[in-house]
Amino acid sequence: MDDAKRRSATSMTEGARLIARLERLPATRPVMWARGCVGMATFFDGYTTIAIAYAMPILSKEWALTPAATAAIISSGYFGQLIGAVIFGWLAERLGRLPVLAIAIAIFAAMSCACIFAWDAHSLMLFRFLQGIGTGGEVPVASAYVNELSGAKKRGRFFLLYELLFLVGLTSAGAIGLVLVPEAGWKAMFIVGMVPVALVIPLRFFLSESPRWLIGKGRLAQAEAIVARLEASAIRSGKVLPEPAVPTTVIAPKAQGSVKELFGPLYGPRTLLLWVMWFGAYMINNGLVTWLPTLYKTVFNMPVGQAIGYGFITTGAALVASFICALVIDRVGRRRWYIGALAFAVIPLAALYLQGASSALTVLLLATPAFAAVQTVTYSLYLYSGELYPTRLRSLGAGLGSAWLRAGSMAGPWVIGMVVAQGSVAPVFLVFAVVSAVTGLAVWLRAPETTGKSLETLSP
Repeated sequence: MDDAKRRSATSMTEGARLIARLERLPATRPVMWARGCVGMATFFDGYTTIAIAYAMPILSKEWALTPAATAAIISSGYFGQLIGAVIFGWLAERLGRLPVLAIAIAIFAAMSCACIFAWDAHSLMLFRFLQGIGTGGEVPVASAYVNELSGAKKRGRFFLLYELLFLVGLTSAGAIGLVLVPEAGWKAMFIVGMVPVALVIPLRFFLSESPRWLIGKGRLAQAEAIVARLEASAIRSGKVLPEPAVPTTVIAPKAQGSVKELFGPLYGPRTLLLWVMWFGAYMINNGLVTWLPTLYKTVFNMPVGQAIGYGFITTGAALVASFICALVIDRVGRRRWYIGALAFAVIPLAALYLQGASSALTVLLLATPAFAAVQTVTYSLYLYSGELYPTRLRSLGAGLGSAWLRAGSMAGPWVIGMVVAQGSVAPVFLVFAVVSAVTGLAVWLRAPETTGKSLETLSP
């Protein structure tokens, strides 16, 4: 064996040993700190995504917006998120998770400030588009980072308790909107959205890069130093670490992933499945959650405070359902949970169509459980995406997949806007029932189970 091959074999073995050391670790204090810090950024991403829904009931009246203009303002943010998810997912594979994450957070905080000074629908569309680039880039990169810090054991619970902060952000937007918007006006929602800029400093200087990403790049010395710190933290907390289970057969890692590999024999079917799931689930949920407060106000003539309050109830119920999902998904399994949640959502959505969505209370009582069920799918898709791709593709795959999230999120408000313009709300719920059924069928036919398996085993 010549020197080059010997060095390559040594690097492969050392990388596998580092992964094995990482897999055996409990959730140490530095990992919990990283999850919490990144989670706060994700909290404000969720807040920023939905803040427009609680500003629109006042804005639509103040600026005399048509349904089409309202849909354009809401969808502009999702269009920006589509672009941001692709660009920042690609950058994170090349530059690292943390520097790209810091840039994304700075963008969406700065553009939240810009939204305060919007003077008409077109200016708000522009600022929301730019803001969307930052919010769209933050979530896939953050999810890849947190996924890569966790071991196979209870990974679903570890990750989803972090991802729950996104939903807490959605729910908090409802609470803040309920308190602030009727009194302080729509700009209050964007003033609160400026807070995340303070998170850039701890992200940039107090967190360590993903050791899995460093191993994939061949930067073994840096990865070893991080793993050693995590081990030392576990030992200081009184944990007894088992011997690392190093695999007997080591597969040479690919240092660089590509878009072509995403559509290869192994990852191609997974990519298409995830795209269907991203589009379908988010078309339903973001369509509902961004438009329901405005529907309550404009179709059922509810006071602004009550309309926002109804929206808050819906997001609150989804938060509870998602917390339950985080606790049990490692026992139930990803595939079984997704099939059950999507099939369940069809029932109240179809009932709303058949009943005619005749009152705000009926919409609240039936749309809320459907939204809550599908929300458990949407909020756990970053977990599932991270499990179906290797480290070299994880951020890029999640970014491209979540681009379909944005496409679905743009489609939802437009579908609702077009239907409402015809004078009836009920057919919207039939469309969403069909989308939920089709998405569930795709999961049943094509989804692999990932629960309890290491990331390297699932995605070599």
